[in-house]
Amino acid sequence: MISRILLGLFFCGCGLFASAENGSNLWLRQEPSCQATVVCDIASPVIDVARKELASLWKGGKVILRISADREHYGLGDEGYTIRSAGNDIILESSAEKGLLYAAYHLLRLQAEENDCKNLNISESPLYEYRILNHWDNLDGTIERGYAGHSLWKWDELPVKISSSYEMYARANASIGINGTVINNVNASVEILSDEYLVKVKALSDVFRPYGIKVYLSVNFASPIKLGGLPTADPLDKEVSEWWKNKVHDIYSLIPDFGGFLVKANSEGQPGPCDYGRTHAQGANMLASALKPYGGIVMWRAFVYSPTDDDRAKQAYLEFKPLDGKFLDNVIVQVKNGPIDFQPREPYSPLFGSMPHTPLMAEFQITQEYLGHSNHLAYLAPMWKEFYKYVSPYSIKAVAGVSNIGDDTNWCGNDFAQANWYAFGRLAWNPALSSSQIATEWIVQTFTDEPEFLVPVNRMMLDSRETVVDYMMPLGLHHIFAWNHHYGPEPWCEIPGARADWLPSYYHRADKVGLGFDRTTSGSDAVSQYPDSLAAVFNSLDSCPEEYLLWFHHVPWGYKLKSGNTLWDELCYKYQSGVDKAHEFCEIWKQMSPYIDKERYEAVARRLKIQADDAVWWKDACLEYFRTFSRMKYHSGVDKPVYRLKELKKVKLPISNYECPTEEILPRK
Repeated sequence: MISRILLGLFFCGCGLFASAENGSNLWLRQEPSCQATVVCDIASPVIDVARKELASLWKGGKVILRISADREHYGLGDEGYTIRSAGNDIILESSAEKGLLYAAYHLLRLQAEENDCKNLNISESPLYEYRILNHWDNLDGTIERGYAGHSLWKWDELPVKISSSYEMYARANASIGINGTVINNVNASVEILSDEYLVKVKALSDVFRPYGIKVYLSVNFASPIKLGGLPTADPLDKEVSEWWKNKVHDIYSLIPDFGGFLVKANSEGQPGPCDYGRTHAQGANMLASALKPYGGIVMWRAFVYSPTDDDRAKQAYLEFKPLDGKFLDNVIVQVKNGPIDFQPREPYSPLFGSMPHTPLMAEFQITQEYLGHSNHLAYLAPMWKEFYKYVSPYSIKAVAGVSNIGDDTNWCGNDFAQANWYAFGRLAWNPALSSSQIATEWIVQTFTDEPEFLVPVNRMMLDSRETVVDYMMPLGLHHIFAWNHHYGPEPWCEIPGARADWLPSYYHRADKVGLGFDRTTSGSDAVSQYPDSLAAVFNSLDSCPEEYLLWFHHVPWGYKLKSGNTLWDELCYKYQSGVDKAHEFCEIWKQMSPYIDKERYEAVARRLKIQADDAVWWKDACLEYFRTFSRMKYHSGVDKPVYRLKELKKVKLPISNYECPTEEILPRK
C-alpha cells in the first residue's frame, strides 16, 4: 500500500532513497543529493516546501527564492513565476508564495529531463485559475469508477492518524500545478457535512495547504432535509438558505481557505432545485450566496439527463443554454467534454461557446471508465487536445479531471495510467503543450531517458487512444458497452424495464439498412446546437469528419467512405487495425525489458496482454453482432472470429473492478 512510502526520504533526510521500483514514487523519482544552498528571506509553510524540495533534490548550486516587489510580477499573477540564471546561481521569482513552489517543481523537472540549466530565462503562469481533481470516493472507502483499489482517504482513521500518502499525494499534484481537490463523490453522502466528517476534512486540508491545494466538497442538495431536519430543500425557502449559510460558516471556521462546493443536481436520481420547480441557476445561486463572503465558489455540473423521447445528447444544452447570464459570478458551470458521457470519442459539448455570459469549466475523465479501466493503455492527452481543436482554451475558466487515484501501490492500478494524471495537470496549466512533449516528460521522469526506450514508448502512448477507439467504437460509434460496469462489449444488451437511453441500441441504431444515430436536421437535429458553419459540416454525410460519422448519421452499409471502402468494410478494417495495434504494443514492450526494472516491466506486460485479448473480444462481439444486420462478409485482411456471438452473449462480469484475463472468462470457438 501507498502508506509504506517514506515521505521523509524526499525531504533531505540524506538517508537511503526508496529504491523499490513498484510505481509508488510516480514521476518524482529523483534521488536526494542535499547539495543545494537555498536562500530565501521569508518563511511560511509553502516556502518551506519549496525550500526543502530544492535543498534535497537540486544538484546545480545555489537557488535564490524571491518574492517580487511588483505585486503582479510582470502580469504573471500569484501562481506565475520567472526562472533566471545569474552566473552560477538560479533565481526563482514570483509575486506570491505559490508561484515559488511551482517554480521549484519546474526547475526540478528540467533537471530530471537533463536540460541545460545554465542559461535559463523562463516566464510561466497557468491559463486557468482553477485546476481541480474530482474524486468519486465514497465514505465507505469504495470509489465509483475507481480501478486502483480503495479510497486514499482513511475516514475511519482521520483525524487522529494522518497517512504519509496524503502528503505524497499533495506533492504529486503540486509538481504538475493542480491546485484543488474535491475529495468525495458527486453522488454525495450528506454525512460529509456533519461535524464528525468536517473535522476529518480539516485534517486533510491542513496537509494539502502547504502544497497550494484547496479542498472542495461535493454536497447533496437535500442536505437541509437529511442532515438538518428541515421539511424542504427548496432553494428559495428562507430556512433552507439560512441552513446553508450556517453550514458554510461552520466550514470556514474550521478551514479558512476552503474552496467551495461541487454539485450534481437533478441527474441520475440526485436531488436538486428542479424538484421544487426551481431552476439550476436558482439552486446554484443560493449556495453561491452562502459562499460569497468567504471567497468560495460553486461548481454546478451540467451533466443532466432524464427520461425523454428527445436525443440524450441534446439535453444539457436544452436545459442550461436558457440560463446563460443568470448565475452569480462565483458559480462555474461544469460541463463534460462531450455531450453524452466520457465516451472514447465524442464531438465536443455544444454548451461550450453557447453560454458567453456564464463561466464554464471543462470536465475530463482521467479514470478510464469507458476505456478499459486500468487494464488498457490509453494515453488521454490526445483526446483532450482534440477537444481543444474545437473549443478555444481561452473560452473557458477552469478545468476538472475525474481522478484515477486509489490506494494501490502504484496509485493508478496501471503504471501507464499515471501518465493521464500527469497529463491532466500539465494541460490544465498550459493547454498549448503537445501530447508528445508531455509523454516525453513523463517517460523520462517515470522510467528512463534511454532513447531506445523513450522513442518507441512515446509512439506507443501517442497511438494508444486511437487504438482503443478502433477496437471498441470506431467511426463515431458510442455507448455500446456492457451493462453497468462499462468494461466489455455488449451492443445487443437489453435489460427489461431499463430506460432506452441506458441501452446500446439507442445509440447504434443498427438495422438492415445501416448503422448510426441520425442527429442531422432530418433526425434529432442535435447538429443545430453547434455553430452554423460547423453544423453544416456535421450535417452533411459527405463532409462530416469520419471519426464522427456514426455519431451524426445513420449510414447505409454499402455507403462508400473516403477510402473507397463500404461502411461495412471500413468498420471491419478499423476493428482489425485496433486488434493489430494492441498486439503490436505487446511486441514493443517485450523489447523494453532491458531498460527498466523487472517488477514494472512484468506488471505492464500483463496488462498489455489483457488489452490485446480484450481487443479481439471487442472486435468479434461487435462485428459478429452488426453482421446480423448487414449480412455482409468479412474480406481479406480481417481475422476470422475467435468467439461465437451466441457464446459471447452469455458472458457476464460480476465484478466492479475487472482484473481477470480475458481468456479465463471467454469461451473459445
